[in-house]
Amino acid sequence: MKILGIETSCDETAAAVVEDGRKILSNIIASQIDAHKLYGGVVPEIASRLHCENIIGVCEEALEKAGCKLDEVDAIAVTNAPGLIGALLVGVNFAKGLALAAGKPLIPVHHIKAHAAANYLVYPDFAPPYLCLTVSGGHSQIMEVRSYTDFKVIGRSIDDAAGEAFDKAARALGFPYPGGVYIDRCASGRNILIDSKKYPLPFPKTPNPFDFSFSGLKTAVINLIHNAEQRGETLDKDSLAGSFQYTVCDILVSKLINAALKYGGGSTQIAVTGGVAANSCLREMLTERMREHFEKAPFFPPLPLCGDNAAMVAAQGYYEFKAGNTANMTLNAFASFEL
Repeated sequence: MKILGIETSCDETAAAVVEDGRKILSNIIASQIDAHKLYGGVVPEIASRLHCENIIGVCEEALEKAGCKLDEVDAIAVTNAPGLIGALLVGVNFAKGLALAAGKPLIPVHHIKAHAAANYLVYPDFAPPYLCLTVSGGHSQIMEVRSYTDFKVIGRSIDDAAGEAFDKAARALGFPYPGGVYIDRCASGRNILIDSKKYPLPFPKTPNPFDFSFSGLKTAVINLIHNAEQRGETLDKDSLAGSFQYTVCDILVSKLINAALKYGGGSTQIAVTGGVAANSCLREMLTERMREHFEKAPFFPPLPLCGDNAAMVAAQGYYEFKAGNTANMTLNAFASFEL
């Protein structure tokens, strides 16, 4: 079964064709980073307009590279929540038009579920149940994935997402957007334990031990920078970047492992998805600490599948279709939508 997936939840216009939820036939992404870099972050109005400009060409290229025509795909899957509402509406309405014109089933896909499906595309035997940490610019959640379509959130960010905190801290440090990759580069190869002692940062506490809070951590970095400027002191930005990265990863890994120990013991499968899953420190730290408690190593998607893409949407769309989760022409987009 071939699914055409469409993704426009933020600043990537993407389309892909995936077979049987596991095999990528094409995966096309039109990035908007250069357009938003000038403003230090995503401008929703610009994102929506660029989606309008790019979506036809991206879908045509996805079909062409997959070696199939629109009438040869079996269904059309589209991200309809959560995300930037204007951006989502472009993808949803385009997908509705395609489905109506071609007489194909329309499959709504939750963006967080799609991120979890990224691992299905690279690990043939990977399947629920498992525990999934999704970390990106807009989301930080620990989820119990009971089946391909049944998710239970057991922890989430109560303020900033991890990726958002990376970008804001990076901006304060003078790095360009998107900042997470620049912090990772600065911290790479350094002894971040020494950096974390040089610039100690808080480990925020939350009422739910599996929830996250990154707003205070981001503010602590900004205050360190401002205090150094006011005193005329030279700040070691690489060390501060290393300390910030170590602290964020320590928070994510500690809470994920504690959740896994509570919900499944040593046999629990653990997956990490989302843009921050590309962070080298997070990958190394989680892999190392899991050896102390678990029988299996964590599952990470390859770097190209960590960020927003349509292959993950098509993959999840396949399982949603198998579960009977389709939509009609009244399908709408939602900026926020609970799992």
